[in-house]
Amino acid sequence: MQLESDQRKVLPMTIRIESRLTIASSVNEVWAYVCDVARWPEWAPTVLECWVRGGGPLRPGSQVEQRARDLQWTHDRSQEVTAVEPPRYVAFAGRMGTSAARWAMELEPVDAGRTDAKMWIEVDLAGFMRLIPGLFKGSIQRVSDREMAAIKAAVESDTRKAAES
Repeated sequence: MQLESDQRKVLPMTIRIESRLTIASSVNEVWAYVCDVARWPEWAPTVLECWVRGGGPLRPGSQVEQRARDLQWTHDRSQEVTAVEPPRYVAFAGRMGTSAARWAMELEPVDAGRTDAKMWIEVDLAGFMRLIPGLFKGSIQRVSDREMAAIKAAVESDTRKAAES
């Protein structure tokens, strides 16, 4: 016999998106840029400021703190670093609104001067987000695609500047 509270449990509704592209820079250059959280405002449109709590490099268990703006609302948010495998993989967990979320960046060298980069995001939709999952998935995909294009532009610009000097 099930208890009434067990009958009302809501199963997770998870969405996943992926954005991929090739960056004309080495995997080490892309890795250094992605792991420089102070530069996240350059490519993440909602991030105003970003830092690792207590300083230091990204490592599992570190907290990445952000001052962010969503829908004209400025607030603080935090993400936990869940995995760091230099220079190929870094992952985070935190909240997207009321929903639990995870995201990662995966890097694979194509050759000495090019890197295949993939960002994936998973969100366990909660609250009102469950009512219109397609809208949220499309919105998250568009933002992720913009972020990846901005990462590509910044890293390739840094690589060109370094080659010119």
